[in-house]
Amino acid sequence: MWEYSKKLEYPVKIKNPNPKAAKIIITQYGGPDGELAASLRYLSQRFSMVTPQAIATLNDIGTEE
Repeated sequence: MWEYSKKLEYPVKIKNPNPKAAKIIITQYGGPDGELAASLRYLSQRFSMVTPQAIATLNDIGTEE
């Protein structure tokens, strides 16, 4: 039921880096309502779970965020 494969869903090849676009993307991760904060909440909650399935689920959600 649980399968973990470590690979990108869509492979990305960066040909020309764009610092302005990178700055806009990074701002989406910051703040209390950002993606990074949500990811860290999921990853920290997994330490209080009892069942291995719940730990694996929170780990997967946290890494996907």
